[in-house]
Parts: sequence; C-alpha cells; structure tokens
Amino acid sequence: MLSQNASRRGLIEPTPDLCLACRGNRMLCGRVFCPIIVKSMAKRKLNISNQVYGSSPPSIFVGRVGYPKVYVGPMTPPYVGNTTILDLPESWVYKKIEEIVDYRFSLIRGKIVANVKNASNPSKYLEIIQEFAMGEKPVDAEMVLEKKPSGSITFNEEVPPYGPSAPLKEIRLSGNVYVDSRIEKAYYDKYLKAEDAVIQLYLKNVPVSRIQRAFSAGILGEKYERRFVPTRWSITAVDDIISKNIINEIKHYPIINEYLVYVRKHLDNVFIGFLIPDYWSYEWIEAWYPQTTWNLSYNTVELIGDHEGYKGRTVYASEIGGCYYAARLAAVEALKSMKRQATVLLLREIHPGFTLPLGVWFVRENLREMFKQRPMKFNSLDEALKFIISNSTIKLERWIKVSWILNKLLFQTKLTRFMGDELL
Repeated sequence: MLSQNASRRGLIEPTPDLCLACRGNRMLCGRVFCPIIVKSMAKRKLNISNQVYGSSPPSIFVGRVGYPKVYVGPMTPPYVGNTTILDLPESWVYKKIEEIVDYRFSLIRGKIVANVKNASNPSKYLEIIQEFAMGEKPVDAEMVLEKKPSGSITFNEEVPPYGPSAPLKEIRLSGNVYVDSRIEKAYYDKYLKAEDAVIQLYLKNVPVSRIQRAFSAGILGEKYERRFVPTRWSITAVDDIISKNIINEIKHYPIINEYLVYVRKHLDNVFIGFLIPDYWSYEWIEAWYPQTTWNLSYNTVELIGDHEGYKGRTVYASEIGGCYYAARLAAVEALKSMKRQATVLLLREIHPGFTLPLGVWFVRENLREMFKQRPMKFNSLDEALKFIISNSTIKLERWIKVSWILNKLLFQTKLTRFMGDELL
C-alpha cells in the first residue's frame, strides 16, 4: 500500500517487475531519483577541495538530463600515476566489486553545460575534453571547480560507476595528450560517417570502451554533423553498430552442426550460452533472484528478456536495455571467430550477493570470457537442455515460459522438416 504522502505525489510503490523494467533509468515509480541507487550512493562520501590535480585515465562523461543541453566534462582522480585501469572495463572482469567501486569512486567529474551540437565547433574547454577522448595514456590535469564536489559514487545499469561532481570553472593540462593515432585519424577525416568510423576503429583493435568514449565526445562522424552523445547512449550505440556489422558477416557462414553449451559462474552470476544449429536469431534472458539490485522481493525470481529473428530488430530492446546489445556483441564475436552461424540463446541468473549495478560492460566482458572456454557439445536438443538445467537453479519450465527461442524449438514444427531448405 502507498503511504498518504506518496499517493498525493502520484508515486507508485516499487515492485520487482517495475524495477526490472525501469532499472533506475525511466523513473516509472514517479520519483525523481531511484531509491535503490540513492541507497547505494549514500554508502560513501568524499572530502576533497575544489581543486583536483591528478592523472586522468583519460576519461570523460556526457550526461543526458536536459538534452540537447547536457553536462559534459572530464573525470580525474586526485592523484598521479598510471590510472589507465580506472576507465578500461575490458581489464575489470576478474576484479572484485570492491576494487571496481574503488577505481570509479576516485574519479571526480567536472562538468560544463553544452549543446550537443557544440561538438562540431567546440569552445576552448570542450576542445580539451575532446582531446581527452582521443587519449591512449593517462594525462596529468588540474581541474578548478566552482565548489567542492558533492554527492557520492553514482551507480547505473548502463554505465560504469563514477564519483562526485561539481561545475567546472577551469581545466589545465600539465603536458600533451598522448593520442591514439587510430582515433586521431578518424577525427581528422571530416567525411567519414560515425558508424563507419566505429567499425574501422573496431577492426583496428581499438578497445570497445575507447570507441564508446570517442563516440560520446562527438569526435567521430562527418565534420558538421558531429554531436556529443550521452555516455549511456554511446555505450549501447557502439555495441549495436559493431554487432550488426558482424551479424551481416556471419549470415554468410555455414550453420554449426551440433548443439554447443557454455557456462560461466562469476560474482554471484551464472551465464549460460546455448548455440543451436539453425540460422541466426538471438535471445537474451535475465533471471533476478530475490534481494538483488532490481528485485527487492523476498520470494519470487523475476525473469525478463527480449529477442530478434533473422532479419533483426527495428526498435530498441527497451524491456531489457543495454545489456541486450552488450551480450549480443559478445555472442557474434564468438561466432565470427568460429566462422559459423547459429541461433543464440543467452541466459543470466543474478543471485543474492550481487546488489550493485556496475554497467553493461559486466555482461559483455563476462560473456567474452565465457566464449573463450571450450563448450560442451551435444548431438540432440534434449541432451543439451539437460546439461543447461543441471547448471541452472531455475526449472526448464520457467525458462520456456519467457523464451521465444525455446518455444520455437520445442513447440513449432519447421517446414524444412517436410520440404527441405531448398524449397523455402
């Protein structure tokens, strides 16, 4: 039941299904701030002056509130040294949650208001921020803030955590930014479209997180079409662009000839990858146990997922968010390395003990690690499903209830069984 005050404000009591659909992004309960994230933010405080001198990884953040006028700014810890790891999620997969939180808690965010279109004609400070985004090594910088940074560490389902912030008054660099020549080349190509730039950088082995940073900073794309992109949007956009490109490639590969199952267990999460001998399609399902981040109930496991067929999607996977695209990228990278095509079902169980949203990198990097392992191979669907359920604490019936792919496999008879592929 809602309290009287809550009723007057039009608030909805958060429920597990509402929290899973919202994940602190859409404010479906009517609150200005997510109560789950606010509770997490309150656990740490930082006492620091309005002058911050340190080695930025380098790192920037672009907000989304007030779009198209948004907060843009660098993130710098109050110390010098090799800080690369503070903003490189690809290197966090075997780190403890406490270590990751410590990395991100140390990053102080300076912020200035800018129109997203200013990316194509930046002011002095915006130009420095864009130069940050091209950096390959840490750069020593001094931020003068208008006041002491406030708030604590901020957690979000889409982006890695980050520390306190304050309006940026001035920023000075102690040396030159050591730019990544691959990103710099894309920056100076004023006729290269943003999507093409993303693909080129990926094929040149630039880490996905750095491509996302460059995309967010508005340094990719045709010169006068460049825009600052909110960080959380840029993360999903880059995962989506790269995975779509790979999907177009793997559709030309032969289909796998057996059922493959991968399993990874890490930090109270269970990841299961099921590759099925069939044309490309994809599904991602999450099962949140009671007393985890987005399921504060005491007795019910909540399942949520989304999917796409051979022709892909035409709308954003809003039910599941950025994890859908991060997981898809890891899956298609695995198929590309095998030079094979398959139907992909990815399952994730989130167990009590995993109580902080760390960003979609956690899904992408854990699945990348999972697909590096040797899979279990099966000749029949029944054998594969028995192995999957032996590694899951959820009954098969519950997975089937929400899974588009499992329903197709178990309950739909394909025409090819009677007519042959060549007739379709």
